[in-house]
Amino acid sequence: MSQPAPLSHAPAADTAEYNAFFPSPYSLSLYTSPHTDFDGGDYPQPYRGDGKVLVIASDERYLKMANGKLFSTGNHPVETLLPLLHLHRAGFAIEIATLSGNAAKLEHWAMPHADTAVQDFYQQLLPQLQAPRKLADVLPQLGNSTAPYLALFIPGGHAALNGLPFSRDLKQALHWAIQHERFVISLCHGPAGLLAAAVDEADDNFLFSGYSLCVFPDAIDAGANLDIGYMPGPMPWLLAAKLQQLGMTVLNEGISGQCHRDRLLLTGDSPLASNALGRLAANALLEKYGH
Repeated sequence: MSQPAPLSHAPAADTAEYNAFFPSPYSLSLYTSPHTDFDGGDYPQPYRGDGKVLVIASDERYLKMANGKLFSTGNHPVETLLPLLHLHRAGFAIEIATLSGNAAKLEHWAMPHADTAVQDFYQQLLPQLQAPRKLADVLPQLGNSTAPYLALFIPGGHAALNGLPFSRDLKQALHWAIQHERFVISLCHGPAGLLAAAVDEADDNFLFSGYSLCVFPDAIDAGANLDIGYMPGPMPWLLAAKLQQLGMTVLNEGISGQCHRDRLLLTGDSPLASNALGRLAANALLEKYGH
């Protein structure tokens, strides 16, 4: 019997855009799965209040790499949906915003299509993902401590490196969250959004200086992700290095599903952390805000 042809390590062309590429078939065989490790999200005493989790998602599809090629990316679906599914089952309402008010982009090539719980929740969120609020329109609600948002959630996915780190609107939301003791939740490349807090600030005045976190490792983005064709070129800049430059401590060297809480900042290292971060966040919000 003939052996199947080996999967290609070459990034696959995204014919919807010039010079754009999806991850290689080989890399997707390593990094994606039709199922997640969702553990059921059982919260016997869920939250009963009116508080919400504000999701600040990327509305950008393409990330321009250092060689000029475009990486066809978005918000990673597992890193987006699995933490939110835990928060939803714990009783917290979800509200989605993007910088522009345009649709949130998902990496559908990483969607766990055979995971019924995640797919059902995706369909529930789809109207908001397609027609999110514009973040600037949310900001007037953040004028005081009575705003309904109990946490900000920035999903992972390489698209987070596009507009989020440079957004003054996101900066205002992050400063509001820390000032009013709200949670900030993120994972993988999502902590690129934390860099918005540094816009127009001196490096030694970064809001999250002195915090520790988990984030996707630069060593993988600069090494294995290129070797296996996950990305069509080198990163335009390295996320963990930038966070460290601004005074944060990166705890993880690899990706194992590690999560971490530092004060009200909750982070995870990769898609492998999605379920654990969701449970960590749900339990933390329940502990702080009651049932």
